[in-house]
Amino acid sequence: MKAKIMAIAAALILAITSFTACSNKKSDSSSKSDSENSIVSSDIDLSVKPVDYEVGYNESEACKVTFSETSADINGKGAAFKDSVLTISEAGTYILSGKLTGGRVVVNAGNKQEVHIILNGAEITSSDNAAFAVLQADKVTITLEEGTTNKFTDGSEYKTGNGEEKVDACLYSQDDLTINGSGTLEINGNYKHGVVTKDDLVITGGKLTVTSKSTALTGKDSVKISGGELDISAGTNGIRTDNAEDSDKGFVAITGGSIKIVSNGDGIQTDTLLKIDGGDFDITTGGGSKNSSTKQNGMPNGDWQKDMGKGEGGMRRGRMNGEMPDGQTPPQMQDGQTPPQMPDGQTPPDMNGGDTQLEQTANTEQTADTDSGSTSAKALKSDGSVEITGGTFKIDSADDCLHSNANVNITGGKFEMSSGDDGIHADKDLTISNGEITITKSYEGIEGMTATISGGTINVTASDDGINCAGGSDTGSQNRMGRDMFAAQEGVYLKITGGNITVNANGDGLDSNGDLYVEGGTTVVYGPTNSGNGALDKNGNAVITGGSIIALGSTGMEETFGDKSSQCSVLCEFDSQIAADTELTITDSSGKVVFKATDPKTWQGVVFSSADIKQGETYTLKAGDSTQTIQATSVSTSNSKGNMQMGGGKMRQ
Repeated sequence: MKAKIMAIAAALILAITSFTACSNKKSDSSSKSDSENSIVSSDIDLSVKPVDYEVGYNESEACKVTFSETSADINGKGAAFKDSVLTISEAGTYILSGKLTGGRVVVNAGNKQEVHIILNGAEITSSDNAAFAVLQADKVTITLEEGTTNKFTDGSEYKTGNGEEKVDACLYSQDDLTINGSGTLEINGNYKHGVVTKDDLVITGGKLTVTSKSTALTGKDSVKISGGELDISAGTNGIRTDNAEDSDKGFVAITGGSIKIVSNGDGIQTDTLLKIDGGDFDITTGGGSKNSSTKQNGMPNGDWQKDMGKGEGGMRRGRMNGEMPDGQTPPQMQDGQTPPQMPDGQTPPDMNGGDTQLEQTANTEQTADTDSGSTSAKALKSDGSVEITGGTFKIDSADDCLHSNANVNITGGKFEMSSGDDGIHADKDLTISNGEITITKSYEGIEGMTATISGGTINVTASDDGINCAGGSDTGSQNRMGRDMFAAQEGVYLKITGGNITVNANGDGLDSNGDLYVEGGTTVVYGPTNSGNGALDKNGNAVITGGSIIALGSTGMEETFGDKSSQCSVLCEFDSQIAADTELTITDSSGKVVFKATDPKTWQGVVFSSADIKQGETYTLKAGDSTQTIQATSVSTSNSKGNMQMGGGKMRQ
């Protein structure tokens, strides 16, 4: 008989620094230390415990259950089979194998008892309830035996009773639930959810395929993922928590694993904190960015969630494109101005190519998710903060790719994102200090009340503003009409102190409704072609003290840095538009090239500044057959024929 040994002493477990799932070996204990998997964020315990990696067991002491369609052969104590239901009532280890049709497994043990389930080629199908339900235990661990394929399928309607009224998932638990191992588990949630636990859900290994009519994975108090392969197809949310009452709960913490999500609602949604320290992510929400929640002209796309339930995303539901909610009228331009026109009389192109309806991408029916109260289609979303230190992300979302109702802090990771609304949005403070961020499509690329960029490589493409600091939740506003018409706001600012940033925007390139500070880094802005926006825009002070920046765009609303700066800047207009893809070369009087840039769009004005730009020096700008010469006569030099200057945030007559 093949022996499987339980975990050895805890002190020895803590010394193990790598996890090897070798469940067929005689001595089979595997774990990771707390310090290796712990993520420290305020007072929340985000660590994965060594016991959650434990796949070892003693086969001779385990209760073995072999299903055969409608019957079960039980060898051991703690389990009973009656009326097609296997009931586990004691702590211990249970090995399940075989096929059970029209039945289910129920764990109903003591509230301080732990149950270890080994799935060794088990297929459980229920016609009228959950396939596997934990009604009471201290904790249940499900280990997927190496080399095995297992399957849970629930009924499309539930007949519940005897305290099971809350059961609403194919795999349901009232208590802590851990899934580990190296085998495969397929979960088919035909009623509502795929996996639900009312406490903590931990996944450290295994290959899980989850298809659900509603949310795929829910941990009320938390979801912790440190390994495994997840393939999720969800009618509403992919992964979510549901505890907003306790500040130290309601979080998702991911340190590793491979996670693919196709959902009609949010990809990952949390109540308090979303913390990602590693892992590979492939997330598509709401049919992807082609089903944009916001049109390029800033109007809500009324049909983008036509078939979805009420909630955050539903606020745009049922209105024709271009209509304001509740009969409101669009906001007026300031001082009687008319809305800006596109070049040559063109109208703004529609991101969606018309009234696009939601394309169902999950293999499920979209219904209102009463647990979440929301039908938004954001990829990574938190009602609290988002903290990302590592991982690779491929995201295609109808709504924001990354969204926080509080703060966003990115210190690492590689992102490739396409959004039907914002690429990255924070209601409060947004900070980026490292990582590779590429936003190939968005309405507004990066947005927060404040934004501080101190490092990383960032490439943003936006149909409106590239990087925007506005204050408040732009995405959630029913009055969103594109470029905000805010006055200067105290506490709002955009600050660049480092990094390599490239922005391609049809609206403002860098836009702050407060102050703009450039202190370091390298920034290239390919700004708008219409005269109603500028490559640089702000409502407060604009100060440059270091770094390098070149910003090309249209004239009419062009702006430059003010005289509070300590580094010289120059705004230079050409006499006529420069064709797209024409190289601009800027040289000093000695012939030294200080800047080169090639804008993929037409442009006419350029702002440039670096440590090489000196007061009193003359610069020659050449773009194709056009040439301009300008002398830097002060810390802020301009030959603009327009009427705006950024220095003090006031109109120039």
